[in-house]
Amino acid sequence: MHLMLNFFRKYRWQTLLMLLALFLSALAEGVGLSALLPLLNVAIKSGSGNDLGSQNPFEQYVVEFLANVGIEPTIGPLLVIVVIGVALKSLLLLVAQRQVGYTAAQIGTDLRLEMLRAMLRSKWEYFLHKPIGQLTNAMATEAQRSSDSFVCGATAITFLIQALIYGCVAVAVSWRAALLSLGAGLLVIGVSHFLVMITRKAGKKQTHLMSSLMSRLTDTLQSVKPLKAMAREHLADSVLAMETSRLNKSLRRQVFSKALLNSVQEVMFTVFIALGMYVALVTYAMEFATVMVLVVTLGRSFSFVGKVQKQYQSMVQSESAYWSIQKSIDEATASREHLDAGVAPCLTDAIEFRSVGFAYDGNKVFSDVSLEIPVGGITALIGPSGVGKTTIIDLTIALLKPTSGEILVAGTPLGKLDIRAWRQSIGYVPQETVLLHDTVLHNVTLGESGLTEGDAERALRQAGAWGFVSSFPNGIHTVVGERGGKLSGGQRQRIAIARALIKRPQLLILDEATSALDPVSEREVCETMAQLKSELTILAVSHDTAIVDAADRIYELGREGATLVSREELASQAH
Repeated sequence: MHLMLNFFRKYRWQTLLMLLALFLSALAEGVGLSALLPLLNVAIKSGSGNDLGSQNPFEQYVVEFLANVGIEPTIGPLLVIVVIGVALKSLLLLVAQRQVGYTAAQIGTDLRLEMLRAMLRSKWEYFLHKPIGQLTNAMATEAQRSSDSFVCGATAITFLIQALIYGCVAVAVSWRAALLSLGAGLLVIGVSHFLVMITRKAGKKQTHLMSSLMSRLTDTLQSVKPLKAMAREHLADSVLAMETSRLNKSLRRQVFSKALLNSVQEVMFTVFIALGMYVALVTYAMEFATVMVLVVTLGRSFSFVGKVQKQYQSMVQSESAYWSIQKSIDEATASREHLDAGVAPCLTDAIEFRSVGFAYDGNKVFSDVSLEIPVGGITALIGPSGVGKTTIIDLTIALLKPTSGEILVAGTPLGKLDIRAWRQSIGYVPQETVLLHDTVLHNVTLGESGLTEGDAERALRQAGAWGFVSSFPNGIHTVVGERGGKLSGGQRQRIAIARALIKRPQLLILDEATSALDPVSEREVCETMAQLKSELTILAVSHDTAIVDAADRIYELGREGATLVSREELASQAH
């Protein structure tokens, strides 16, 4: 029950209220229903004129208790007691079940928020090592299964309390017979426990396979267009079908073990109850009424004990999902960035790279890069693929840290700045543009409350996007579709540029941002950049002629460093 103890520590007051309501509910049921048969037995003996002296100790206690509270042990008052007990039990059980449901919903919500916040606060390297599908699966499937495991655990506790109450009534009637029968019940639980272990193993397998399947599915959906374009979607189908078949096999094993547990328990409990009745009536010549009381109370106790094991089986089926998402949260938390401590950034002077080197997982990307990005100008980075142009951008943003050398912003080492404030002063446009399935306005402002439609229009004009946006039937309120699918590639890119410009950044970074634009649009954007360079600093990674022509400074990047080149040198290299 390590899982439930973990939940109880996190939700102390909710758990205390739930347990109190469950205990009182079970107690009311025990008093109202478990005492029904012996109380009726007392009433029948009294009504028929039989000698009450032959009562067993439990019946004597009941008679004395009723006399002390002024209730005559006849059918009418006893039935009223039963009805009151059942009503009170139902009311308290409603309170307990409501609390279980509320707590389960809170667990799912808390896990999702904790996972989300831990991810968003983690270092960039964390995302480079984690498949997006795995993180999505943790947020959706694993959080829900964790919530379900709590419900099953809480329900198991409910049944356990009820089993104990009925067991206590049985012990009060005949402690020897009750203890013998309860021992037999525990034997049944022990014998069938291996089925719980099978379910636990199947649940762990399910957690692993769901994570793998979601990772592959996410990757496939992100690349479905090129797969279909080349008629190679069958390759993804075969891989996903294999993963799904393995998951189905695990689910079938889980279903079979649960069904088998239900059948085995029912048969074994029935055998022990029948055997107990025979021994009590034939061997020990117990009164039939007493035996019936034991049969009802022990039968109910056995039934609840069986339900405890079934709910426990369901809990361990989902338990691994909780430990999996908790592991993901811990990993993300361990990779947390510490952003707020540092000097407030102010881009009043150049950004300098001094003999900067970087290696990723021990593989060198480049070494000894020295360059300067002047304020109020356009600096272009060029070079062949794989030499680390995007890495230079990631280092500038402080998503990555150099393995050697240092980066200065207006003379201050980047590592000593308030990184959050530094990033807030940056506008970033990646090569791969992903728009939200929302309006143009929301895609530009990202829903930030301080930004107005006027701000969005100004940014769209700067990005050369206002012309086509204003021509839409709904203008700036036009929905762009999933990943911006209703727009052309160039239109999506210009909206992304507007998004980067809307907060008037000090530094604008373009990572191949004009690659999807037609020559006319590219020239218009570059003209806008030229006008903006008096207001901000621009760093662009590009091979496009327009960007290079507009640049004030051009660096050619290689694995051994960066070289400042002129347009004339580039032109001679081209020839």
